[in-house]
Amino acid sequence: MSVQKNYTEVLIGGKVFTLSGFESEEYLQKVSTYLNHKISECMETEGYKKQSAETRSLLLSLNIADDYFKAKDQTSVLEDDIEAKDKEMYDLKHELISAQIKLENAESAIDKLKEENKELQMKIVKLETEMKNHRKN
Repeated sequence: MSVQKNYTEVLIGGKVFTLSGFESEEYLQKVSTYLNHKISECMETEGYKKQSAETRSLLLSLNIADDYFKAKDQTSVLEDDIEAKDKEMYDLKHELISAQIKLENAESAIDKLKEENKELQMKIVKLETEMKNHRKN
């Protein structure tokens, strides 16, 4: 199975570029849309347009790096949250299994007590019958 390299034309900062990559054309368009959004965001900042092209490029790079590190931090927080929830789920499953075992033991004890009760009831009936027979004699 060979992976095909994709080529797509995108508009970034008012200029047309041909991007290539092994990602889908939709993904490449998404990246260029993100970059255009960041450029627009920077252009709205006071004084950005007055900077040299090199400084603007550096500021844009810093903005993108800031987004990257914030996303990375958020990913880390979410991964920690998932790990905590996995542990909680493991603990809950363990508690459930423990409760099920206790329930099975309780049900078994109830069954034994019911059987014992039944035997005792039969013994009572037998003894009452014997007592009635003994009184008659």
